[in-house]
Amino acid sequence: MNENLFASFMAPTLLGLPVVILIIMFPTILFPSPKRLINNRIITIQQWLIKLTLKQMMTIHSVKGRSWSLMLITLILFIGTTNLLGLLPHSFTPTTQLSMNLAMAVPLWAGAVILGFRHKTKMSLAHFLPQGTPIILIPMLVIIETISLFIQPMALAVRLTANITAGHLLMHLIGGATSALLSISTPAALTTFIILLLLTMLEFAVALIQAYVFTLLVSLYLHDNT
Repeated sequence: MNENLFASFMAPTLLGLPVVILIIMFPTILFPSPKRLINNRIITIQQWLIKLTLKQMMTIHSVKGRSWSLMLITLILFIGTTNLLGLLPHSFTPTTQLSMNLAMAVPLWAGAVILGFRHKTKMSLAHFLPQGTPIILIPMLVIIETISLFIQPMALAVRLTANITAGHLLMHLIGGATSALLSISTPAALTTFIILLLLTMLEFAVALIQAYVFTLLVSLYLHDNT
């Protein structure tokens, strides 16, 4: 119980060298490119899920928006697999780092906004000032809309970081309580262990949902600007 509560969120090192890049690249192994005419069941299920998710996200987009389909499906696969691998014991979850989530959110948000200003300049500028606004409120509304625009990538990154970190902390606390209660009360330890199992199942769902929410919001930002 004296273990540092945030030790699992520290970037791991090997011989003094950070291994975060290797951890980030590891999920690509889980999605091998098919080399046979007839794939096995795992690859077939993977491809079916990818096509289903991509079809659901791309239905609202124009031709320009659909050019981002490869980027969006890669993003959801990367975040989802990284979150799931982070649930393994003694593993590290890169998506608990705000810096990494910002590194994903800011370029994607900026690309969508720049695309909007390039191809739909009038409509993009119209978002800063709703139609029918009283003259006296124009400066205030422009400032508010500008702040809300620039806070979008921060909200994306903070939402993902907070949800993944909170779940890991809660699992760590309940796991520590279960270990401590084993020598005190077996029924209480069993109860906390059942709670831990239920929480782990919930975290599996949260890992996939957060990946979908992050990608869906990027997709909506893209839709508003294409």
